[in-house]
Amino acid sequence: MADVFDLFEIIRTTRSMRRLKPEPVSKALLDTVLEAGTCAASGGNQQPWRFLVIRDPAIKAAAAAYYRRGWHEVVGPRYRAGGSAPTGTPESFERMLAAAEHLADHIHEAPVWIVPCQGGPRGSGASIFPAVQNMLLAARALGLGATLTTLYLIHEAEAEAAMGIPQGYHSYAIIPLGMPRGKFGPVRRAPLAEVVFDNTWGTAWPATEGGGPGAANGL
Repeated sequence: MADVFDLFEIIRTTRSMRRLKPEPVSKALLDTVLEAGTCAASGGNQQPWRFLVIRDPAIKAAAAAYYRRGWHEVVGPRYRAGGSAPTGTPESFERMLAAAEHLADHIHEAPVWIVPCQGGPRGSGASIFPAVQNMLLAARALGLGATLTTLYLIHEAEAEAAMGIPQGYHSYAIIPLGMPRGKFGPVRRAPLAEVVFDNTWGTAWPATEGGGPGAANGL
């Protein structure tokens, strides 16, 4: 288990774990993950979230049917038609596709789903996704595998009905949770120089302190 006090190590190794063991997750661990979610910020501290925890195999199986349809009919073909991902190697892209397809075919086997929901019209999720990220980090700290997926929203109404989400509420993701089959490891991300601009759009983020336009002003 990762050192729960080493936040940055946890952040750097919180990979999407799509292959999970079927063993149950204890309520004590679930409570810790869920409490981490409720510690997140929300607009006006309204805490609008509601977290549906699904462990019933029949409910998961019913909703998973729409997830599989979304992958096999829409998302999988789209990925494969688009070629390689913009970062990484063709081999790593194929591994990602294989893991995503495994999740589509086996998501119902994950021992637990956490489904973050919010009432009212569907919004941006600004008061939901901070809670989701907290739960993903908490799961990693506890040695649990998890991933964030919204693919089922291709069949939103049907999947939400299968999960028993009432009128007036929307789900924003499914987080399948369980002990991982694989190993945690460093995430693969583009370097800052490729994704960060300094003061003006297109101005590269400097590699060293003092290299940016504000250096002369001591910024």
